[in-house]
Amino acid sequence: MSTIDQQFVEYIVKSVVGHADDVIVERTIDEKGVLLTLTVNPDDLGRVIGKRGVTAQSLRTLLRALGTKNDARYNLKIVNNDDQRDSYSTSSDDEVAQPVDTSVEEAVDKGSDYTKKTREELAELDDLDI
Repeated sequence: MSTIDQQFVEYIVKSVVGHADDVIVERTIDEKGVLLTLTVNPDDLGRVIGKRGVTAQSLRTLLRALGTKNDARYNLKIVNNDDQRDSYSTSSDDEVAQPVDTSVEEAVDKGSDYTKKTREELAELDDLDI
């Protein structure tokens, strides 16, 4: 049985994403309040987060308003279930996604040609005396 807060987040997110059937909102209660964990299709993750996290922050603001009405403190955690970066997640306490696991740095080291080229260009810039 889903609660009003789960239904609220689910309704808003399903309106934004392209794969509405893949939206999952899980609810847990801890000492900090109510934690809503949002999982979406990896293709829709950018839509849920938005440019510079604006959409996610707006969703958290709406949850804060709902929390005021219900005398509860809500936290929203958006889980990235993408195969390449599955150890990243965002929550309302974090401004930027923080790595949860150290294996992410290893995956970045094995990154694409674009990553290697960018690192080479940065190394060249470090050598310049400005």
